[in-house]
Amino acid sequence: MARFLHIADIHLGFDHYDNKERTKDFYLALKDVLKKHAIEAQVDFVVIAGDLFEHRTIQPAILNQAKDCFSMLKDAGITTIAIEGNHDNRPFGTTTNWLKYLSDDGLVILLEPEAIDGKIVYHPWDAEDLVGGYIDLPCGVRVMGSQWYGSSAPKMIEILVMAIDKVPKFDGPTVMLFHHGLEGQIARYQGALRYIELLPLKKAGVDYLALGHIHKSYQEEGWVFNPGSLEANSTQEADFDRGAFLVEINQINDEIIIKAELKTDYQQRPIVRLQCKTTGNESLEEVTRKITDLVEGALKSKRINPEVQPIVELRIEGSVGFDRLDLDTKTLQQELQAQTNALIFLLRYNVDTLAFETPLGETASRQHVEQEIFTDLLAAHNSYKSRSIELAQGLIELKDLQLQNYPEGELYKFIETLLDKSEPS
Repeated sequence: MARFLHIADIHLGFDHYDNKERTKDFYLALKDVLKKHAIEAQVDFVVIAGDLFEHRTIQPAILNQAKDCFSMLKDAGITTIAIEGNHDNRPFGTTTNWLKYLSDDGLVILLEPEAIDGKIVYHPWDAEDLVGGYIDLPCGVRVMGSQWYGSSAPKMIEILVMAIDKVPKFDGPTVMLFHHGLEGQIARYQGALRYIELLPLKKAGVDYLALGHIHKSYQEEGWVFNPGSLEANSTQEADFDRGAFLVEINQINDEIIIKAELKTDYQQRPIVRLQCKTTGNESLEEVTRKITDLVEGALKSKRINPEVQPIVELRIEGSVGFDRLDLDTKTLQQELQAQTNALIFLLRYNVDTLAFETPLGETASRQHVEQEIFTDLLAAHNSYKSRSIELAQGLIELKDLQLQNYPEGELYKFIETLLDKSEPS
């Protein structure tokens, strides 16, 4: 029996929030999962199914993070095997990248089948030249590599199968690394492969297909496995099952037995998602109080723990009965971030201003049209809707006074009188 750790989509150097602590989270997640579920679990090897790095060009500190993690595995006698993903694959026309650098440094085995005249050839791993497309490990498992093929993946699978058929037979389980997603796993994802397109790999002898690319964990038909990202690249991913697969693979006679357990108990930054729904009947003050009450409730229930500096996302959605710009979202965000001690506080303000539209007949007079338009505009504002009819008439009178070139001072007095008269007693 062999044991290995399957990880993917690590994205070292993640910098979407321009926050050094958040970038460091991705390194700490990788290091902790390797300590707990590779070294302490005493696995035979670790596979990385693409996207070790967030960018093709990386800073020295990010390279040092990768070297620190893989040196730790090397010192523990654990082999690390990787392939490129779409984030870290080498640009067209170049011969090296940072994954290749780590391979040349003896820290990882980068498996790459050779492309010759539109065909693929699998050469065994050469420990001296540090190149090859597959490796037969002492634990009795064969691991095969691939590359990022993008939209040509369905066609490339056919070519890969022909190349696999020419590799010497192996008496043991075969694991293949493949950085592509399977359709039906997440919404609005273009370019995913259909399961039927993967089946030729199984028929060619692949017992465990180690996928990456989609950041949500899933498995299909007992041989296709995707662990998901180690850390959440967005707040939406906080709701996904994702982590690392700790795998036991065994062959009894001709039967391959696989046990893959998703591990999530390693260091990750907590992410809390809150939603505030508005109906359009609340005043600006009531909406603000509703938001603060929601956050205070999350703090009291321990859903938000300020001690660990979480990432908090608050979505305000619905309709408001005032000008949506009246809510000072920047100040509110700063206050809530201080209140929650969040490392990052994301305020998503997606509301519509409540609108009213009174049906108008074709024979309606200009004055009637003006009256109804002003009334609808005022009725859409929470502070004025109870006085909309009288205020609308006042606005018409104000317009007439302005057309008669009344002095500006008198226009202001008219407005003050209009508002005073319409104030409830």
